[in-house]
Amino acid sequence: MSSTEQHLKRIQEKLQQLLKQYTALQKENNQLKEELEITRQKITAQQKNTDELKQQVSILKLNAGEMSPADKKEFEKRINIYLKEIDRCIALLEE
Repeated sequence: MSSTEQHLKRIQEKLQQLLKQYTALQKENNQLKEELEITRQKITAQQKNTDELKQQVSILKLNAGEMSPADKKEFEKRINIYLKEIDRCIALLEE
């Protein structure tokens, strides 16, 4: 075998090796993207759960009469946001 043929054979082997690595990295990348999406969904669900629990704590404090003035203002602000969102939804339904 000539030097040129050996050189071409080595290049071809290296290209095949690189192609295998590329394929493996693509597969790993896709798996990581799926894991990332699952993790993002879990985080979103946990944030919703945390928000719901905070709302429940606020309601319990209000019922027990243990709310500080700052807590009352925050609670009223949150209620106003909900009311605005409800009004917006009603307006969209009327269209």
